[in-house]
Amino acid sequence: MAIDYADVIVDLQYGDTGKGKVAHHLAASDEYDMVLRYNGGANAGHTVYHNGKKIVMHQVPVGVLHGKVSIIGPGCVVDIPALVKEIKELNAAGIATEGLIFVDKRAHVVTGDHLYEDKHDTKIGTTKRGIGPAYRDKYNRTGITIGQMEDRNNPYDWPDCPFEIIDIYKLLHQSTFKYRVLCEGAQGFHLDIDWGEYPYVTSSHCTVGSACLNGIPPHKIRRVYGVLKAYETYVGNRANYTDESNPIFQEIQRVGQEFGATTSRPRKVNWMNLDKVIQAMQINGVSHMIINKADILQEVGKFGVIHHEKEYQFTNYVAFNAFVTSILYEHVNRLATITWSLSPNGI
Repeated sequence: MAIDYADVIVDLQYGDTGKGKVAHHLAASDEYDMVLRYNGGANAGHTVYHNGKKIVMHQVPVGVLHGKVSIIGPGCVVDIPALVKEIKELNAAGIATEGLIFVDKRAHVVTGDHLYEDKHDTKIGTTKRGIGPAYRDKYNRTGITIGQMEDRNNPYDWPDCPFEIIDIYKLLHQSTFKYRVLCEGAQGFHLDIDWGEYPYVTSSHCTVGSACLNGIPPHKIRRVYGVLKAYETYVGNRANYTDESNPIFQEIQRVGQEFGATTSRPRKVNWMNLDKVIQAMQINGVSHMIINKADILQEVGKFGVIHHEKEYQFTNYVAFNAFVTSILYEHVNRLATITWSLSPNGI
């Protein structure tokens, strides 16, 4: 076995919770040799601050920012032109990527037809990045894998391609080196194709189980990092999600800069729903939790949560923190730590 251990990052809400910041923070440590992206495609956007610069990443795992091996796994779908463009932009920003970015041969390709079809979606409110049609063709067994593209006469000049195609099984299971892996997810639990609020979901698996589908044996998972925000946001066409006219939510949206990193779409705001968070924690076996953007609520001066379909309001951050912390520890036995993040730049 060539895997020492794997830690998995999962989003416990609807995406956009700051997983990229958490992955960036963890990948900087000496606990990991590689970062593995295990689901989604160019519909995701990780905004991180690296050496004082704001960097938005879509398909490339954040490990590359720290000189770590960065793999796009078989559970992902890949927009090749967008990936090449992203890598070149990282290089232009002074990030050395040569020899660090790999794509598993089993990952599926997002084609021009997928992009064209997705642009006409009006029901779900997708990112228009061709993700749904690409996954549909994958499961319909009519898709194209990266490995198949490599074997064909294709429009990409592979010798000059800024990433390498690999067989992740050989790397993770037949190597003499014992890798310590950080698994980086996209979207969020309540957008999961199985566990999300169907049909207003993404087209991939957003749970810790998705990491296993990328070649990580379950018994090698050491920690599960659950990430959420101190409030909740949602992007999509699901009706009656929140009261968009609520001035408190409008102010949280403004102060929190709640606009998509990939699409720039405004995110609808609501209070954190503790019952949904607990469900996501229990199903994913969360051991370590990071709650981001508590500083936004501090700045706005309003604090609230939903628990058992009842809304609770708090006059200050201390009371809000204490209530949420006590409920989560009470309901999730495996939970070891809760970290409240009060900075956009770090944990």
